[in-house]
Amino acid sequence: MRDQVQAVPDIPALRDRLERMQGRRMDAPVLPTHPAFSALLPGGGLRSGSAYALARSASLLLALMARPSQDGAWCGVIGMPELGAEAAEKYGLDLDRLVFIPDPGPRWLAVTATITEVLPVVAVRPPSGAAAARGGAEATRLAARLRDRGSVLLVQGAWPQVEAVIDVADPRWSGIGQGHGYLAGRELTVSVTSRRSPNPRRARMLLPAADGSIELLGSPAERLVSRDRDAVPVRAVG
Repeated sequence: MRDQVQAVPDIPALRDRLERMQGRRMDAPVLPTHPAFSALLPGGGLRSGSAYALARSASLLLALMARPSQDGAWCGVIGMPELGAEAAEKYGLDLDRLVFIPDPGPRWLAVTATITEVLPVVAVRPPSGAAAARGGAEATRLAARLRDRGSVLLVQGAWPQVEAVIDVADPRWSGIGQGHGYLAGRELTVSVTSRRSPNPRRARMLLPAADGSIELLGSPAERLVSRDRDAVPVRAVG
């Protein structure tokens, strides 16, 4: 019996070891996001202290940030000069709690790290070919700062050691008739690949619908495939 008792692992020590290996807290709280994403994201929301790699889609980014903003969280957007206040307000972000830094310059990573010290949700688009997107000491220090402050980092593009990769595919616009008309809404597939969920989860949704809202179409489904989840590409979809 004593041998069996001694064989039981020290749970707190085991958790600490796993957290150090994975670079994140396993019991970290999550920020609620739009209900359309809750069945796709690990934990049902954006996990504090974590980074997410997103497709370069303004609609996806703003949809993920809207609920935290409405709940009172300050949000920052770095390195996206084309993303304006009008688009953010359309998706429901509180402009009184939104900080824009359109051109952070060559020290964009230092700017991002500083902003994560004071804002709970930060979105950034790394410059093309940025070495930090492939890992390195600076990215590691930023990850440690995220965990320490409990901030969420949303990266448009590839990023190392992310909580999840959120991609979009197969967009289909509505509103155009026989060669004329206005784009009114867009249907697309959102997929989430994470370390916590062995299989990618995907769902078809309106992002946005014709009235500007976000709507889930059907139930999310898992895709049973074997793939390298550390290097999942993300595509650019507007």
